[in-house]
Amino acid sequence: MNQNKTETLHPAFLERMKALLGEEYPLFLKSFEAPRTFGLRVNTDKITCEEFERIVPFPVTPIPWIKNGYFYEEESRPSRCPLYQAGLYYLQEPSAMTPASRIPVTPGEYVLDMCAAPGGKATALGSALKGEGLLIANDISTSRARALLRNIELFGIPNVFVANEPPEKLARTFPEFFHKIILDAPCSGEGMFRKEEALALDWTPEKSDELSKIQRELLLNGFDMLRPGGLLLYSTCTFSPEEDEGSVSFLLENRPEADLVELPWYEGFTEGIPSAGNGEERLKRCVRLFPHKMNGEGHFMALIQKPGLSTQGGVSAPHTKPDKNAVKWIDEFLKEIGLSSLGGHPFDWNRVEIRKDKAYYLPPVSCDFRGLAFLRNGLYLGDIKKNRFEPSQPLALAIRKGEAASCISLSVNDERITRYLKGETLNIEPQEAAKSKGWQLLCVEGYPIGFGKLVNGILKNKYPAGWRV
Repeated sequence: MNQNKTETLHPAFLERMKALLGEEYPLFLKSFEAPRTFGLRVNTDKITCEEFERIVPFPVTPIPWIKNGYFYEEESRPSRCPLYQAGLYYLQEPSAMTPASRIPVTPGEYVLDMCAAPGGKATALGSALKGEGLLIANDISTSRARALLRNIELFGIPNVFVANEPPEKLARTFPEFFHKIILDAPCSGEGMFRKEEALALDWTPEKSDELSKIQRELLLNGFDMLRPGGLLLYSTCTFSPEEDEGSVSFLLENRPEADLVELPWYEGFTEGIPSAGNGEERLKRCVRLFPHKMNGEGHFMALIQKPGLSTQGGVSAPHTKPDKNAVKWIDEFLKEIGLSSLGGHPFDWNRVEIRKDKAYYLPPVSCDFRGLAFLRNGLYLGDIKKNRFEPSQPLALAIRKGEAASCISLSVNDERITRYLKGETLNIEPQEAAKSKGWQLLCVEGYPIGFGKLVNGILKNKYPAGWRV
């Protein structure tokens, strides 16, 4: 949206922003002339930032307030880079990656993303858990939950339950259960007007009132699911006082034990505006992000704590008894590719479950998910077919660099990687493979990207049709 297009913004929106920003209002309007910024967030559960900077084939610049975030130029088209298909980074607008960076997640905790699709925040939370504890990523929309699942699979997150439920049902199922919760609530999207003109054209003064009612119910549900000492990060991509400080004020009034926690600061942040809510001084602990003060769009964050001592909870592995033959076939495959650990942890047979000839690797936490609609419980390992095991693409992406012995690693610029991602067979030189035949894990710069079967120097492509580019 350029300077001329600011004239299409609703007069009521402009008047409110003028009142909100005061003398900064002209700078806010001028920000609509600036080009969009593009960002990516590195999956530090798979690769360090130092290693990423070494192998990435296009220019990137660190985002100063996100330790694993980078700016990139639009023409770089990073979604077409093989490193993206290996799940080494997630494409996300820089302001939108801020909330997940401001909630401290520790491996082993129980974490919930209430409105998780398409997965930007859920993948950040899952990466921080490092395969330990439990991530529940929920979205009420089935189609959006499918997109969420794909991104979680790309990131190789094994300890996840992808739910498809209204948040109020989750609140009834998980009272005082979670250590950390993110609620990136449905909002009027005013912070995205620069990059999505359709949102600006669709805006009405009544929208904030309608959405704030939804947000306030979600906040109550989220707070009730926090265990004592737990933290809930509430975020929106809007400037609306009703949806930002107003909704936080509603929670503080209806759950008087709740408190606001100061967020890790950055010089481009703006503190919350008490007069935009109920006037409480502690609303200054909220954070606003404005496009005229940072290289990004608009966002709002508040970190809310339930009082009490946080406990780690009874983290225990599920105990299942999979079919002995299925275990045998899976074990044969794991031995063939030389895999004894998965995602940085020893492979745990107690977590293997077979359902309708499909093998799953359950999260390392025993939970009763009965009665909940879901798309995935744990990691989809593969299929049992005619007395053999056929590995899945999510399994390939859950394997970390160096975990499998039978692998073929090509450089990011090797044209064979591009051909593999299109579903083609590849010619492999003898010195490039650890074994002369059988299952192989194809890697880019050592990072797994998918499976293939090597026969007489030809790698038969096992990259699924639905994943091809």
